[in-house]
Amino acid sequence: MTTPSSVLLAGGGSAGHVSPLLALSDALLRRHTDLRVTALGTESGLEARLVPAHGIALCFVPKVPLPRRPTADLVRLPVRLRDAITAAGRAIEETGAQVVVGFGGYVSTPAYIAAHGRGIPIVVHEQNARPGLANRLGARWTPYVATTFAGTHLPHARHVGMPLRREIAALDRVARRGEALTHFGLDARWPTVLVTGGSLGAQRLNDAFRARAAELAARGVQILHITGQGKEFEPDRPRIGAPYVVVPYVDRMDLAYSVADLVVARAGANTVCELTAVGLPAVYVPLPIGNGEQRLNATDVVSGGGGLLVDDAAVTPGWVEDTLIPLVTDPKLLSEMGTAARAIGQRDADERLADLVDEAYGSRR
Repeated sequence: MTTPSSVLLAGGGSAGHVSPLLALSDALLRRHTDLRVTALGTESGLEARLVPAHGIALCFVPKVPLPRRPTADLVRLPVRLRDAITAAGRAIEETGAQVVVGFGGYVSTPAYIAAHGRGIPIVVHEQNARPGLANRLGARWTPYVATTFAGTHLPHARHVGMPLRREIAALDRVARRGEALTHFGLDARWPTVLVTGGSLGAQRLNDAFRARAAELAARGVQILHITGQGKEFEPDRPRIGAPYVVVPYVDRMDLAYSVADLVVARAGANTVCELTAVGLPAVYVPLPIGNGEQRLNATDVVSGGGGLLVDDAAVTPGWVEDTLIPLVTDPKLLSEMGTAARAIGQRDADERLADLVDEAYGSRR
């Protein structure tokens, strides 16, 4: 057999892990129609809802937090990890997995250990510019290591990009703009800013734009603002002027991107890669907490002229009025930034990662 018959994909907890997992599963099934694809995840992560909804079978492992300082979780770690490795090994054996692909996070560590102990080829995909603990472990056991960003340091790393959903990777924003304007109730006369803090929203962005809703409308800048669930507000705007549309969540991001001329967003790896793939200029506002990975995620596109990097604390109502409005009303600059973003973006990472899976399968003893 020259192609695998069963592959196990390990990743969960956040959209950053689940989205590329689903994109890879689609790519593998397009080329190997009889392939058995199974995902490994936890019962509490996003994967518990998103993976079955995508038509992919899901096996569960216990969640194993890796504490960075002495806590009760550290004492319980050996038992929890043992149970998770046992569950991952059971999933490998029950599905007959011939390759295990990990996307990092809680789920991947036991999957890597179980696969390594059984001599099953491992493929690692690291989403962020700064790799996590799980993928640093997995990369020690395989030459099949893929990264989203060229500057990510892992052994054997190959820069393939971020696997994206087909509706994003193949998006023609110009062709879909009319449909997108109608979908969101926006007006073709005005430049559009898409503001999004992801599924949970970003309070800093919400507060700053809410405070200048009337000024934005009066100066002919329309807003599509994704606030996050439970964080919606009624914008204060004049009777005339550009629309300000507030929604808690958007499940058609292809249309949201099609309507936008500029995006203001966090700098999660998936967001950065989607925006560069579709050629959208963006203002990236990295999370002010964590290990600084979001700032690193945006480094290449900002250096290449496709985006701006703004500190979270700097996004104030005054910044919206003094910096954001002049930017979005400069079509020449936006066009240049969009071209630069598109030059950095990659649309075929799903196929390139699928190539790596096939290569790993061909290497098995």
